[in-house]
Parts: sequence; structure tokens; C-alpha cells
Amino acid sequence: MVIARLRRWLPLTAIVPLLADVVLILTWGRQLGWGVVAVVAVVLAAAALVAVHHAEVVAHRVGEPFGSLVLALAVTVIEVALIVTMMTSGGPGSFSLARDTVFAAAMITMNGIVGLSLLLGTVRYGSALFNPEGSGAALACVVTLATLSLVLPTFTTSRPGPEFSAIQLTFAAMASLVVYGVFVFTQTIRHRDFFLPVTSAGESVIAVEEAHAKPPSLGRTLASLALLILALIAVVGLAKVESPAIETGVRAAGFPHAVVGVVIALLVLVPETVAAVRSALRRRIQISLNLAYGSALASIGLTIPVIALASRWLPGPLLLGLQPSQMVLLALTSVVSVLTVVPGRATRLQGTLHLVLLAAFLLLAINP
Repeated sequence: MVIARLRRWLPLTAIVPLLADVVLILTWGRQLGWGVVAVVAVVLAAAALVAVHHAEVVAHRVGEPFGSLVLALAVTVIEVALIVTMMTSGGPGSFSLARDTVFAAAMITMNGIVGLSLLLGTVRYGSALFNPEGSGAALACVVTLATLSLVLPTFTTSRPGPEFSAIQLTFAAMASLVVYGVFVFTQTIRHRDFFLPVTSAGESVIAVEEAHAKPPSLGRTLASLALLILALIAVVGLAKVESPAIETGVRAAGFPHAVVGVVIALLVLVPETVAAVRSALRRRIQISLNLAYGSALASIGLTIPVIALASRWLPGPLLLGLQPSQMVLLALTSVVSVLTVVPGRATRLQGTLHLVLLAAFLLLAINP
């Protein structure tokens, strides 16, 4: 009865974020039974789908690639806050939580989102077209920051173990901010056309669609932006609520603790995955790549500076260096990604390769 009355005044896309945040408040910090955990998972999925809807409304108003940037940036900011919160609480695996989460996000976006988007897009349309200039620039930034922040700590000698010294960590944080800032300027201002999808005739898909579709009003856009933030808070917060059940399941299965970070990254990246797949099915592969590489870049470029600052108060060492098998996967992903992006055209083969790399990452995370 209450829901029926609410729907008279508010659409479902407005009710779901509010309901999800209420569920988050009621379940935060409490021991949950498996039945409640299942309900929370359903609410989380609904909030993720609604977040994609509101992100598309905002994107229609501000245009691409700003729309992709809004979704990637919003998710990453909340994800960083979640990482810091979990590291502050301590516990097993907290010292390497930032590394595990960032690396998992990079593998899921560069292989999972890219591979799934390419495969679905090419199955429907035969081939996938995109701008190699923009995608290549984004990929170069991701590989650079991943190497500086996650690979180098394994080989530095100032501190024992895969850990930066204070000055090295400061440099990595500053480099991350500089690279991310310059990339955002390039993507949104200086070379915005590099990040817009094109047809086989070289015409901008976005320009054609926007010419025939009236953008939403300013009021509706601001409302969608607010609901987007509420939905993303619910998605990340409910992922944190689910984490004790995930940890219990991981321990019961005998998996390494790093699997917890992988599962949480999978949950947090649901909105971007759904948005990327929907764009691919509309023949907007460039938007899918913007979301994937933009999310990976934001995850590294924003997490490392915040963690570097927070490390002054966090207990224990900050372990950032990847293990040998993880570095092999990162190197192989980088090479395959370059070969995918450079031609500006992809087939089912490229999509399949990336999904195979994702499967290898998940297998080695479970059975290192």
C-alpha cells in the first residue's frame, strides 16, 4: 500500500535509490542471516541498474565523454572511501587490501568489461569500431600508473617487501594525480573528439543521436545526479555490508583472502559493467571503452594518492607490490590491450581473448 502510494508521486527509478539507502542504514554494522544477505544482494543489483539509468540521463544532458566520466568518477570516489574504511578497521589482509582491490578493478575493467562489450557488440554487429586515439591514450595512462604504483614496489630496495618508502609513495601519489588530471583535461576539453564513437563513415554517433533527441531539463538532470549519487552510495555500502558473508564463504571454501577484494570489486563495478554492455549493444563501443579504461584509471589515479595520505594514520605497512603471477597477467593484459586498441576495429576474437584473461585472473586469485 505504501509502495503504491509512493509510486504515484515518485517513479520507480527514484524509489529504488531511496529504498536501497534505507536498507543500507538498517543493515550497516550488523550480523545478518543468509536470508537477509540474499535480500541485500537483490537490492544491490536493483540499485546498480537504476544508477546506470540516472548516469545515462546526466550523460544525455552534459554529452559524452562527460557522461562516462561522471559514472566512473562517482563510483571510484565512493570505492576509495570504502577501501580506506576497511583498512582502518584492520584485520587479516588489510595491509594489502588497496593493492588487491585496485588490481582486481584493473583486471575486471581491462579484460572483463572490455571483453564482454567487444564480444556482445561484435556478435550483434559483426565488428566493433572505435577511436584508437582516445582509447590508446587512456590505455597508456592505465598501464603507466599500474606499473608505477603496483609493479615498482616489488623491486624497490628502500623498504623490505613489496612496499614503497615515504618519498617513493609520495612520488607515486603525485604522478597519479598529474596523469589523471591531464587525461581528464584531454578527454573532456582538448581532444574530446578522440573519445566520441564513430560510424563506418566517420560520423559521430553521439552527434547524430543528440540531433534527434531533446536533452532532459536542468531540473531533471540535477535530480538524476542526486539519485545517481544515492544509488552509488547504496551499491558500494551494500557491497561492504555483504563483505562479512563473502569473507565467511571465502574462508569456508579455503580460498585466499585476496578473493574478498575480487568479489567486492566485482560488486562495485556492476553499474559500469551494465552501462558498458548497454552501450555496446547500441553500437557505442567507444563509450564502453571510455567506461572501462576510465574506471581503471580513476581507480588507480585516485586510490593511490588517498591511500598515500591515509597511510600516515593507518596501522601496519602499506603493501602495494604485485606478486609475480599478477605481474605476468598485467603485462599480458597490456600487450593484448594494445593489439586490440591500435587498429580501431575489433572482432569476436579480441573480445574472447580478454575474457580468457579475466578467467585466468579469477582462477589464479582462487588458486594461486
